[in-house]
Amino acid sequence: MLGLVVKPRGPEWHSGDERLTAAVHLSGDWNGAVLVECDQHQACRLASRFLSTDLPDTVDDVVRDVLGELANMIGGNMKCTLMQSIQLSMPSVVEGTNYRIRVCGAGTREMLAFDCAEGVFWVTVLSNR
Repeated sequence: MLGLVVKPRGPEWHSGDERLTAAVHLSGDWNGAVLVECDQHQACRLASRFLSTDLPDTVDDVVRDVLGELANMIGGNMKCTLMQSIQLSMPSVVEGTNYRIRVCGAGTREMLAFDCAEGVFWVTVLSNR
């Protein structure tokens, strides 16, 4: 969808400032969440690529919606891999500095860093214990 080559980057984790995190929750026979995180500038560049539009100057509702849709696509792929009976929530997006997201009852299953032409982004999978 984005025309990007994406490569695993290794265990590096950077929780930098001015970031966005999109989350979708999975519930049913398997419960957890998928988080996609990047900085605000990268979110704008991803939205521009996704929609084939000019680069937005700032994070707006369109940029948030695109990041939420990317999390939704990853969650949807997980749903198909795990089991069809899982339901996906609507995406939610958090932005700013110095924040934490906690999904009650869930622990980190995987924290993966990926590199692409637009920079590094992270995907975290949480699951209920």
